[in-house]
This record gives sequence, structure tokens and C-alpha cells, in this order.
Amino acid sequence: MDDRILARERHQMEQIRELDLEELQVEEVDGLHDSSDDDLGAIDRGYAGAASSSEFTFNTSLASLHKYLGEVEDTHHRMAFLEGGAVMNLPLFYLEGVVLFPEATLPLRVIQPNFIAAVERALTQVDAPYTIGVVRVHSDPNDGRLRFASIGATAEIRQYRRLEDGSLNVVTRGQQRFRLRRRWVDVEGAPCGEVQIIQEDQPLRTPCDAFGKLTPFSNRRSHNLSHMQPLNASRAKMHRFRDEDSVSESNSEDSFESALSLAERRIHHSAVDSCYGCDIMDESTSSDDDILCESDLQLRRPFLNDSKSIGSLHADHEKQIENAELALGNSSTSRRQSCKGKEPDRSWERTNFNQFRRVPRAFWPFWVYRMYDSYCLAERAADLWKKIVGAPSMDGLIRRPDLLSFYVASKIPVSVSTRQELLEIDGISYRLRREIELLESVNLIQCKHCQTVIARRSDMLVMSTEGPLGAYVNPHGYVHEIMTLYKANGLALRGRPQLEYSWFPGYAWTITKCATCETQMGWRFTATNKKLKPRSFWGIRSSQVADDMQ
Repeated sequence: MDDRILARERHQMEQIRELDLEELQVEEVDGLHDSSDDDLGAIDRGYAGAASSSEFTFNTSLASLHKYLGEVEDTHHRMAFLEGGAVMNLPLFYLEGVVLFPEATLPLRVIQPNFIAAVERALTQVDAPYTIGVVRVHSDPNDGRLRFASIGATAEIRQYRRLEDGSLNVVTRGQQRFRLRRRWVDVEGAPCGEVQIIQEDQPLRTPCDAFGKLTPFSNRRSHNLSHMQPLNASRAKMHRFRDEDSVSESNSEDSFESALSLAERRIHHSAVDSCYGCDIMDESTSSDDDILCESDLQLRRPFLNDSKSIGSLHADHEKQIENAELALGNSSTSRRQSCKGKEPDRSWERTNFNQFRRVPRAFWPFWVYRMYDSYCLAERAADLWKKIVGAPSMDGLIRRPDLLSFYVASKIPVSVSTRQELLEIDGISYRLRREIELLESVNLIQCKHCQTVIARRSDMLVMSTEGPLGAYVNPHGYVHEIMTLYKANGLALRGRPQLEYSWFPGYAWTITKCATCETQMGWRFTATNKKLKPRSFWGIRSSQVADDMQ
């Protein structure tokens, strides 16, 4: 197995060297659908097939290196993260059609004198050296004026090179979100802004004392259910039944309670304590039912997006306890009848006590806590992402829901305005919930201006280790975020294929526009080496994609 892997890697490296040695012959594109079935048959529909197909010979790491910028020098400087809430002045870059997220790569071709001055200032500033602020701008559809986003991200200059004409090639990496407070132009013409670093929240975790093994009813048969234990005794019992091995800082109740007001915290504590006095299970009940079963979750899922239903959750909880008491009353009556020599009513034995075991010991039911448990949401988002992209194990990111939320947001193939929406969401759990919604619903890729359907989600292709969407810069300094597709419809080609400054080594690019409204949508890339596969694919600008992708 290892020999086959090494042989395949050597084969890929030989093909890459051939791109530099052989005289490239660019094929002229005659039409929209000129790729044969043999060219694309080896590429499975969807991300996973493209990334894992044995016929996929392109080295995806080449695109993420941005070799078209030429040789760039490493700054050998890594800026420590700035303290949340800190206010400082930074040189700014205004980019149209681009949203930068923490940990995402952003290449820049700096030509304009004002932005060259901004980079020069960033390289020499003391407070945050090698750091710039990146903000998205867009034209207002009503008056055509430029509008600046209020939320942006800092970018650390990792590599740069000064060319003979004075321009700069720069590779940056997103660091932290900030809130733009004001902006101006300094005496040297560099755009600057006063920014406040956003304090990111901690991942939320279901309180460890909210659920767990309930007290066996056989130990408390002599107690009346209506008698509540004293507050201190109930809390002592909570600690006695806690599994010490599972208690950690990440899943402690503090992370949950810190988000509650003082009044809500008192209600939560009261509910936890009182529900301990309502444990009614017999020791013979299987411990496998301690966790809420999947079928119950399915029944409750229609309420997940219904904010009006949340107010009735506690009432449902109390009703479950009342039903438990009623069932127990029936069982005690049957026992009395048996003592009098009558045939006992054994219907209580058919009672499903599992439903009572699922009664939570906290203010809300189990599934409500899981709705905002950052780690549960991270696992769900990672599973959806792997189904679409075919990514390798993401266990490391699942353990860091904050990083996972930015990872998915920076690579999810949606419109620019939707990506800006994700950047502006405060709260890891809320951002992950929105990303899960997008991953489950995104299907169509349409032209922003005429709504022509260009492709579907199943047509997406991963041509870079950055994912199905990435940022690239052209020789004129314009940065484009493009999503790569192996098939597209409703597009027309303009001009002949060009090899110069190609973002994907070994592929020539041709400008494409919408066949209906003639908007420039992106580029078609065609292989210049017969051994290179896929033979062709499309790069669509996310700024020209409609917001509605369902």
C-alpha cells in the first residue's frame, strides 16, 4: 500500500516538472460543453470524488501556494493575538467582493500608491507590526455609493516582495475580528482606521450537572414525591452522583451559567435541586436509557426553529413529572388491591418508565441544551462538511469549535453577502448553527443579476487545499474569491485561453460571462498538458452569485 502511494506521489511530481520542461500547447475552447465524458468520467460528482479520485492528477497544494506571485520573502514574524476589546489604529485595505476570516489566506498585489503606503506603515508600526485591517466594501444598489462593512478582520503579513516598479506582492493571513469605529486618510495617503478587537466568547457546553444518572427509586420508596429535600442535601447528592472523570473545564456548568442573568440563574438552580427530589426510577431500569433517545429528538426537532415554542418547554417538563406521579399512584393502588386478595391490576408493569428517566434535572430539556452546545454543533457541522468536501479527519477542529466555525465560514461556497453575515455573527454556537443551516440548504448557484442557474452543489470541485472557495489576485491588483466547479451551464466564453499569470499551474484561463445578462462570472480553466486531470473546470466569482442558493 505504501509503495503504491509513493509511486503515485512520484508520478505527480514528474507531471509537475513536465509543466516546466515541455512546450505547452493550449487547446482552443470551441464551446461550453466540449469536454468529453472520458475527461470527466473519472471525477465523481461532489467534493469527495474530486479529491480522492485516482484519475485526479492535479496537485491541489500548488494553488494554495500562490506561485503566480513569484518569489516572496518570509517576514519571519508572528504577531501575538491582540487582547479582546483593545482599541488601536491600523492601516486599512478596502476590498470589494472579498470577506476575510481568521486563519484564512489572502494574497495581495499592491499597485496603488495609497495602499503601498498602507503596507509600508504596517511594516514599521510599533503597536501591531506587520498587521493590516481588511474591510469589505460594496456598491449600494440604490445610489451606487460605496458602503463599508462595520466588521472586518486583521491580517498579518507573512510574505512579501518589492518589485522593480515599486509595487508589492504580499501574502497575508487572517487573525482576529474587529469592529471599525472610524476611518481616515493620513498625510501620506494611507487609509487608516480606529478598530476595536472583538472579544470572542468561549465555547458553550451542556452543564455537567444538568443531566446524568438519576437516583434509583428503590432507595427512596418511603419518601413522598411531594416532599422536596433540603437545598443542601440535594446539592450534596448532586456531587455524590457526579462522574468525576467526565468533569473538565470545557464541559463545566460555569460556561453555561455565565450566560444567564441573575434571575435565570436562580431559576436554574432551583429547578436542578427540585428535580433531584423527583427521581422515580427503579434500579432494574437499564442504564442505557440515561441519554435522550434519538426518536425523542426527532419528535422535538420541529420546535428547533420555533421561538414561540421555547416558552412552553418548562411547562412540558412539569407535565412529565405530574404524569410520573400519576403512574406511581396507579402502581400503589394495584399493590393495595393485591393485599386484599383481589387480582392486581398489572397494567402499570407495561408503563414505559424510560420516558420518566429522560426527564431532565435542569430548567430546560436535554435537546434544548444541545441546540447551543458548541461541541455538539461542531461535530454536526464537521460531519456535513466531510459529506460535501470529503475532508480528512477533523477531530482536532471539533475540539476547537471556535476555529471550526471560522474554518467552515472561510471556505463555504456561498455569496459574499452571506459570508459577511457569518463574519458579523457574535457567538460560536450561533455561527455554527447558521453554517449548519447553509450546509443543509445550499443547492443552486445562480447569477446574481438574472437568476440564471449556473450549477448545483454537486457540481463543486476542490482544486486547492484551501477548499472549494479561495481568494486569488490578478496582475492588476483585483482580488477575487472564486468557487471551483467541474461543470457549469448558461455561460459563454470570451476570448482565447491565456496561460500567463494562471492561478492553477498547468491550466490556461478563459474569461466567461453569463449567457443571459452578459455579466462577467469568472473563468474557465483548461489543461495544457494531456496528462493533467481534470481536463477542465470553472472558477465562478462569489461576488456574482445570488444570495438565494436554495
